[in-house]
Amino acid sequence: MNTVISIRQLHYTYSGEQPVLKGIDLEVRAGEIIGYIGPNGAGKSTTIKILLGMISDFSGEVEVLNRNIRTDALEIKRKVGYVPENAALYEVLTPLEYLTFIGRLYSMEDSIIERKAEDLLHLVGLSGHLNQRMNTFSKGMKQKVLLISGMIHNPEIIFLDEPLSGLDANAVILVKEILTQLRSAGKTIFYSSHIMDVVEKISDRIVILNQGQIIANDTFEELKEQAHLGSLERIFQGLTGDDTTQSRASDFLQALQ
Repeated sequence: MNTVISIRQLHYTYSGEQPVLKGIDLEVRAGEIIGYIGPNGAGKSTTIKILLGMISDFSGEVEVLNRNIRTDALEIKRKVGYVPENAALYEVLTPLEYLTFIGRLYSMEDSIIERKAEDLLHLVGLSGHLNQRMNTFSKGMKQKVLLISGMIHNPEIIFLDEPLSGLDANAVILVKEILTQLRSAGKTIFYSSHIMDVVEKISDRIVILNQGQIIANDTFEELKEQAHLGSLERIFQGLTGDDTTQSRASDFLQALQ
């Protein structure tokens, strides 16, 4: 398969602070779902923002869709989608108005935007809210609109940073199935989440980042075999050095007494 993301010796340091990324090397092939996980502060969101051209003052080489992110960021942005955990929706707009705005940014025709928006909003259970102002929406409803806005232009690569935030159980199941079918259609998914169960089930490869460095990069089955642990949660805890959860939970309970 073709390589669609190539990262070589990626370093990044916030001004006057400790390094965030310390020499990341990673290649992602077309049609893969990559689970990109790590503790808070490990550099997951920073990596995604660099791949999207949102952060430019890094060192190393980064290519997306065979284009250099430093010189071709705008062209890359036309062909990728991004769903963040928290985004500033224009809440005085309706879902249809917001998606029309997003679609026009990608030079889509209004008739196509309207058809897609209505169909997609219906499929995620928002057909009764097409013309309702989003300042009345729950977090889960807003997140569904964000998911659609990141995919409405049919991107080749979709970057998802905690995309399930606020969604109910049925919506989570639907998103998991959508991602699986997107992969079958040849799309590439770069997926960052703390929900280990979802990462474990949908990822072709799991990349674990800790303190700005990749410490694991393999399939779940291979990671499980190497670590001799049964779940991704246990593997994650073992590799990131946090295997004290059970004792700390007991101490927490004791402190409540």
